[in-house]
Amino acid sequence: MKNEDKAKDKANSWKRNNNNNNNFKKKACPFESGVMKIDYKDPRTLQKFISERGKVMPCRISMVSARKQRALALAIKRARFLALLPYVAD
Repeated sequence: MKNEDKAKDKANSWKRNNNNNNNFKKKACPFESGVMKIDYKDPRTLQKFISERGKVMPCRISMVSARKQRALALAIKRARFLALLPYVAD
């Protein structure tokens, strides 16, 4: 029994030490809080999620949830079609 307890304690201490290295706060999606809305008629908001070259920024960089990222990409494509946003950078 004591050997098993020591093994469990070692495993738990390793987990504790490993978890201390990952002290970061996950950023929240800006659209989930209701502060910003995804709207293809609002190019200023959409411009924040487009890179300098005109590409849609990935969700790991923009911190947008997967569902909102799909809606954001669709809104950007609609805004481009209506010439509210450029397809490529100037």
